[in-house]
Amino acid sequence: MFREMRRKRQALSMEEISSVLYRGTSGVLALSGDDNYPYAVPISYVYDGEKIYFHCAKSGHKLDVIQENEKVSFCVIDQDKIVPDEYTSYFRSVIAFGRVEVIEDEKEKRTAIEKLAIKYAPKDTAIGRKNAIDREWTPLCMLKMSIEHITGKEAIELTKERIKSSN
Repeated sequence: MFREMRRKRQALSMEEISSVLYRGTSGVLALSGDDNYPYAVPISYVYDGEKIYFHCAKSGHKLDVIQENEKVSFCVIDQDKIVPDEYTSYFRSVIAFGRVEVIEDEKEKRTAIEKLAIKYAPKDTAIGRKNAIDREWTPLCMLKMSIEHITGKEAIELTKERIKSSN
């Protein structure tokens, strides 16, 4: 169902993929949009080791599209260092494929938004987070992505550097 990575030497391990997802602050959520046009939207997220969570408004293009087709991909670029002398970039990225759904259960929704709040405001207190979440609770929608396939890849130069430093 999912294509095998062509340049396997450059593949990231699951541990490295998880590190990229934990470290990242934004990515691009790709959906099947209106009239079969791809719809890709930059979005903040949180990864909990199993699922990826996003927040959005309770109405809009993204939700309309998800109601039609729950299949999505999500890409996080961890590094993209341009190297002009080599006409290349030293990149590292992750792409996850899966299905996204609106979280309907209030307790699950609260848990998901708290994970997001802790990621983006780690120094805030529990009370501060609760107050911020409560202020935005009514118009808030939380999305949960279940991952079905995930890959990570880096520039061959980074792979060689990593191998060299581990020896």
